[in-house]
Amino acid sequence: MNVDALLEEFRQGRVTAEEIKRQLTGHSYADAGFARLDHHRLLRKGQPEVVFCQGKTPEHVAHIFRELAQANGRVLGTRADAAHFEAVRDLPGAGYDPLSRVLCITREPVELVGKVIVVSAGTADMPVAEEAARVAEHLGSRVVRHFDCGVAGIHRFLSVLDDFLDARAVVAVAGMDGALPSVVGGAVAAPVIAVPTSIGYGASFGGLAALLTMLNSCAPGVTVVNIDNGFGAGYMAHVINAQCETAAKG
Repeated sequence: MNVDALLEEFRQGRVTAEEIKRQLTGHSYADAGFARLDHHRLLRKGQPEVVFCQGKTPEHVAHIFRELAQANGRVLGTRADAAHFEAVRDLPGAGYDPLSRVLCITREPVELVGKVIVVSAGTADMPVAEEAARVAEHLGSRVVRHFDCGVAGIHRFLSVLDDFLDARAVVAVAGMDGALPSVVGGAVAAPVIAVPTSIGYGASFGGLAALLTMLNSCAPGVTVVNIDNGFGAGYMAHVINAQCETAAKG
């Protein structure tokens, strides 16, 4: 529960002043020796800390997941592998998707709201696109996927264009020439979060060519995250979607 929700609970008499004081002045982080877990991030940002699993041992990931699950009931990890999943498999609600490498604990279902579209240029871009989609879904956004809609066959994107008209945010994932976000940005009203991927032959320079193309897009309303950063795109798409949801209710 973030600060706004906590204060609303107090205003309606469902939370005492003592409980607010306890949450705001309690331990803001847990020191695990190898990591300092930010327990106040949920209060500040409305979402708990996300775990970047790559480079961490399975034992470290398991310890972090147990601590965050106890504090928040839900945990999200990215760039995980099978060994990380084995280390947390015994935790209630643990799940792992090997394509996106997203590892999560979901003990109770979350109501999915709004609409975020994740569109990718090619099938090879799916791991990054699926990471974005699963991150946004875990945070509470309803996600619609449209994969393999690259500009080399522009009719594939045009055939599903109607589905984009009521989207609140679009994540466009592409490698190679990186042209898809410009096409999407020129066709839809929603903000477009472009994700360059490292897919491509030598002159793509591991995604640098796609990154530069997207940064130089002439389509308004397109912003760009780092190469292969499906997590950052999915998180931002959810933030936009959640703000729209709040405005619609308010």
